[in-house]
Amino acid sequence: MTSYGKQTVTVEEQKGHSLTLALMVASTAVGGTVQYGYNLAITNAPTVYIQKFINETFQERWGVHLEVYKVTLIWTFIVSGFSLGGLIGALLAGPMSIHFGRKKTLLLNNIFLMSSALLAVTSRTARSFEMIMISRFLVGINAGVSMNVQPMYFGESAPKHLRGAVSLSSAVFTSFGVVLGQVVGLRELLGCESCWQYLLASNAVPGFIQLFTLPWFPESPRYLLIDCGDKDGCLKALRQLRGREVRTDELDEILQEQDEAQGKRTQQPWDLISDCSVRWQLISIAIISSAMQLCGNDSIYFYASYIFQEAGISAEHIQYVTIGTGACEFTACILCNLLIEQQGRRMLLVGGYALMTCCAAIFTVALSFQDVVSWMPYMSMVCVFTYILSFGMGPAGVTGILPTEIFNHTARPSAYMIAGSLMWLNLFIMGMIFPFLVNGLGQFCFMPFGVVCLLTAVYVGLVLPETKGKTLSTITNEFRTLNFHKQESTEPKSKQAHDQLSVVFHSIAL
Repeated sequence: MTSYGKQTVTVEEQKGHSLTLALMVASTAVGGTVQYGYNLAITNAPTVYIQKFINETFQERWGVHLEVYKVTLIWTFIVSGFSLGGLIGALLAGPMSIHFGRKKTLLLNNIFLMSSALLAVTSRTARSFEMIMISRFLVGINAGVSMNVQPMYFGESAPKHLRGAVSLSSAVFTSFGVVLGQVVGLRELLGCESCWQYLLASNAVPGFIQLFTLPWFPESPRYLLIDCGDKDGCLKALRQLRGREVRTDELDEILQEQDEAQGKRTQQPWDLISDCSVRWQLISIAIISSAMQLCGNDSIYFYASYIFQEAGISAEHIQYVTIGTGACEFTACILCNLLIEQQGRRMLLVGGYALMTCCAAIFTVALSFQDVVSWMPYMSMVCVFTYILSFGMGPAGVTGILPTEIFNHTARPSAYMIAGSLMWLNLFIMGMIFPFLVNGLGQFCFMPFGVVCLLTAVYVGLVLPETKGKTLSTITNEFRTLNFHKQESTEPKSKQAHDQLSVVFHSIAL
């Protein structure tokens, strides 16, 4: 048995409420970041069939047979619609999470998803490729909102010693969504010509699971106390997530954050940009969020098929080997989840980007000698898997945690808006320029990615402080030396009022 103040908690109760937290995470993620990974993957299998459908539609309407490049251009707009929708979703995430709360935003977000699925499943009958385009845009909005709000909800609901692992589960579920999308997209399942419309609409299933399960779990305790002023609701949420074990140090941390946010309005993105006290926090999330896409990890998925073909794998088996790339990132994210509270955030980021830099260099050499040395294609395959593994063990998981840990409650929604917008914007840019990089640079096409990884590793190693197990005040104090070039106390000015409120809050909790 464990005692905290007047409370006595059995080991069984602790396990039971750890299970509650785990179920909350699963319920949130299945309709959240799973959608991002899933919708990235499911468009690969039906590419040829949808392009054929586009051509047939033009012939039926106007009697025009499109040239290949015109079909490819329309397909590019369909694919890029997902990124543009994600950018809009990232911009909506901040206002929605403030106005509706974290949990309700995630539930309302399914409106975009269900509308997208309805358009996708009826597009073939309606003979409209425009419906597919709108469908991808709407599901992009859904992914953009969930990619921002979910890590915020997790970071504000998890205890400090599990904050990193719980927040990192967003990346685990994203990679799981990629694998799931690759499996469902197999020709033997929904990746065949007769079923592509059902494949595009299958993302509604995880959405329904979330709609039926998430209402049973509480809102973010920090949102309830700081934004809504609901002390009783905050305590009820904490008890539901922790059991009867409501630790005084956790209450103190929430109260301190409330005290620091008292009298301050929620900051808008332009407020953060002009605020000198968060200058380096903002620079850090801008660089690290941009590097997530500019490192080329998503692009390497598209290049993988060519590499596997050059390695001698038959065309009919490439789809199964490609699943291995998604499974590789999924495994790496799980390992990162186990290591993050031991190794810390900075170590995983620096190590991940440093390994990716090495892989990009070796990959370039392997591509250069692929036609000369017989075993070089297999070296390319090793580089693909190692690159993805390095990404999954560091950048994929840690990046989404940082805004929660380095920004206070009033700045956090806007920080996620900025980080998410940069991520989606760079994803769109990479999707548009990657074919030109391959054509223009040839075997050197991954050198720019290697440079991005190297510069990001150097920046993180020199600038970003470690946030593992630290309170927001401690982290803010470390950034203060960068922002103002001197050490200043972060002791709350209203310390006496905070202590009085703490006594009242603890008495209610006990």
